[in-house]
Amino acid sequence: MDFSHRRQKVIKPIEGELAILYPHDLQMYTTPPVCEISLTEFEQLAVDRLKLLRTIEQISLHGHAKNSEEWKKSVLDEIRKHSDLKYFYKVINSTGAKSKEPDYQARKSDHISHFVLRLAFCRTEELRRWLISRELDLFRLRWLSLSAEGKSEFIRLNNLNYNPISASERVEMSEKSSGLVSSSADYYRVPFTQVLDLVKSRKVFLHYGFAYITNTDIISVLLTVFRSRLSHELSRTARQLPALEVIEEDQDRIFRPLKALPHAYIGEDYSSKKTGDKIPIECIDSLARQSFPLCMRQLHAKLRQDHKLKHHGRLQYALFLKGIGVTLDDILTMWREEWARSEPEKFEKGGVAYLLRHSYGKEGKRTNYTPQSCMKIITGNVGTGDQHGCPFKHNDVSAIRLTLTQSNVPAADIQETVDLINRGQYQLACTKYFEITQGTPPERFINHPNQYFEESQNVKHGKSNTKKEFTGDKPQPALEKRPSVSEEL
Repeated sequence: MDFSHRRQKVIKPIEGELAILYPHDLQMYTTPPVCEISLTEFEQLAVDRLKLLRTIEQISLHGHAKNSEEWKKSVLDEIRKHSDLKYFYKVINSTGAKSKEPDYQARKSDHISHFVLRLAFCRTEELRRWLISRELDLFRLRWLSLSAEGKSEFIRLNNLNYNPISASERVEMSEKSSGLVSSSADYYRVPFTQVLDLVKSRKVFLHYGFAYITNTDIISVLLTVFRSRLSHELSRTARQLPALEVIEEDQDRIFRPLKALPHAYIGEDYSSKKTGDKIPIECIDSLARQSFPLCMRQLHAKLRQDHKLKHHGRLQYALFLKGIGVTLDDILTMWREEWARSEPEKFEKGGVAYLLRHSYGKEGKRTNYTPQSCMKIITGNVGTGDQHGCPFKHNDVSAIRLTLTQSNVPAADIQETVDLINRGQYQLACTKYFEITQGTPPERFINHPNQYFEESQNVKHGKSNTKKEFTGDKPQPALEKRPSVSEEL
């Protein structure tokens, strides 16, 4: 994104001009937008695109090959479920430039939302890698949805200049490759450095530094070009961003929300129990064994063992209990009894009771605070001796192995979980933990502790798919959009 001039002339394109600005549903995003939008639209477009990219990420973790029809169908089916992503669905599930009824406003929203996320994700190498990876998946999905005519038009519009080799060269390469290159199909000759993924998998014929690829494999070249450009522009944006953050007004209105966006939770709100049913406090111990995610099971165990929790552990666990339906009176009673065994004077005077009342919106700003999402827990700071955090990220791998072994989990499942942890896929490891302990996969990728609890209760009440046999201890019958309370306490 070009920030060389603080103030640029604002252009308000009309519908006819949009057709010139956006001639194709698929874009390389080479030119930043220079139109005027409201701050509300700015923020909403960012949230929508982030939701889209996370949806693609979650579907991709299910194991489908990313160039397969199964993967494409699964992603499109999931996007179709979200009404706020309908304009993305329009530009994804299209035939290309000459669609019968091109939606230029949808193309414009796609363009703007991409550049807003560049601002939010350019700050660190880790964030840049995540955005590049997800945008590549989105590009691949959209390419697979194009017609042959739409693909050719995209290549032409972006001056990529990839033309099939001549018939005589095809025959020559067919002879030299011992039939690996077919003399009856179209092939492109490109520098091998642009298709390293194909070279690695030995899917192309190499000759004097060039790779001969089919029409189907041209996507590898486009992804390489797209990756290179996006990586360069993100680094460039990161260098120029500090100059834009010096104005206090922009800090409050634009850049503070952008900084929080990469770790924002944009899923279901668990600030209160959806039904009128409340969780009896006397059932907490059995529920912890049967339906709590590992992070909350550990906090509950520490509370029962040490009869106290540190500040961030109290906050993480209290908001979770609130979200599953434990009343304020019940949690005050339960925690007062625990602190009475360790540090009774700290329950009232030390602020424990105040934190609980504050978490439930009865003190301070009286805000109905939401339970912490997986993303917030994973990205939080956890020091030596702290009790909170995500066990799959913050605990030693050997401790996870021991926990699973003591629960009689098969060695193959333990190793699969450990492999996910080693790859940094902590939420997928939690999803695997759910499958192991509940005997069936969750309906959705786990991204919130309270979602884990609800899906576990659905399994107990027979609302899930057919369960598979589990050899370990089976469960017994059992009964951000908002500010974080930790910012105020």
